[in-house]
Amino acid sequence: MKLSVVIVSYNVRFYLEQCIASVHRATRGIESEIWVVDNHSQDDSVALIRQNFPEVHVIAKSQNLGFARANNIAIRKATGQYILLLNPDTIVGEDTLREVIDFMDRHPKAGGCGVRMMHNDGSDALESRRGLPGPMTAFYKMSGLCARFPNHPRLGHYYMSGMTWDEPGKIEVISGAFCMLRHVALDKVGLLDEDFFMYGEDIDLSYRILKGGFENWYVPTRILHYKGESTQKSSFRYVHVFYEAMLIFFHKHYSGLSMVISIPIKMAIMGKALMSLFSMMIRRAKHSLGFFDRPPKPLSFLFIGAESCMTEFKRIARENGLEAKFIVGTEQDLPKGHLSPGLEISGNCCVVYDTDSYSYSSIFKIFGSRPQPGVEMGTYSKQNSTVITMGGIYQ
Repeated sequence: MKLSVVIVSYNVRFYLEQCIASVHRATRGIESEIWVVDNHSQDDSVALIRQNFPEVHVIAKSQNLGFARANNIAIRKATGQYILLLNPDTIVGEDTLREVIDFMDRHPKAGGCGVRMMHNDGSDALESRRGLPGPMTAFYKMSGLCARFPNHPRLGHYYMSGMTWDEPGKIEVISGAFCMLRHVALDKVGLLDEDFFMYGEDIDLSYRILKGGFENWYVPTRILHYKGESTQKSSFRYVHVFYEAMLIFFHKHYSGLSMVISIPIKMAIMGKALMSLFSMMIRRAKHSLGFFDRPPKPLSFLFIGAESCMTEFKRIARENGLEAKFIVGTEQDLPKGHLSPGLEISGNCCVVYDTDSYSYSSIFKIFGSRPQPGVEMGTYSKQNSTVITMGGIYQ
């Protein structure tokens, strides 16, 4: 077996379905298997996957085990030479997996590999390449110096912003959203540390891969990461779990530092957590008193696809009350999509592509060639007559 894909899912039914559909396209001609570990979802995810993807190995748990423990259950059963840890709120391009596997085949010291993740507006996700959060790097990140001087070799090291986006390069930390791992590297350094419930386990594993004598690499093939559909980042639980993970990592790998360094860093982590919680409490108090943020401008939609899709496009727009325009086009006759002359748009708009008329890779290329603030990506699948966007699901 060449590749085992492991997806841990929790209450993201439609995003999970789309993720698996994209993996199916990307694994054509590759000997592969897909494992889905469901962390006790309540949205019929398990029934949907078993019905629509009977070849997928589904492990349904009766409780939420967390990211690390759930992944490890499937990794122990996986037989692939390479193991891909993949978030359910991602879409992979048709060529993505082959390009990463070919790269790792050519680089036997590569223990892990990440890719060029993009946001739904086509912009690059900084999390695609990260440096290890050592004491000073963590300080620069939490103090805001990293954001203020993103291209500085030291101050901006957390996101390794000095690297080019268009060429492969060595990195220190691979994102858990897309983490291709060599099985023999895992055999040597061990699986994900289950002390991490969620967040931080990818940093810890990346560090152990480096300490095990392997290399971590970035390859500039694109995927989409919605980043947020698999977690609720405004909750108390998120803040608690995220900063607890930072403390676990620091204690595990930097506990030998002198107290002069370690105590300020730990205090900074706890201080950042308290500030986040305080901001949350202020927002909730304002809402309870009737103060609300100004609502965003209404989102308009542009649907692009084959003539055969137009009836469904118009039905979805009508039944969901969407302000929409409709363009007949395919990858062959309208290769630049919404960037074609005469069709260029701006403002708050979601461009929905029919994924039978356009490959995922071509959609990524269109958005990535000219990211526009406020112009978001959406996808339509005629298999389930569903439009998926960052902001919601429309059927």
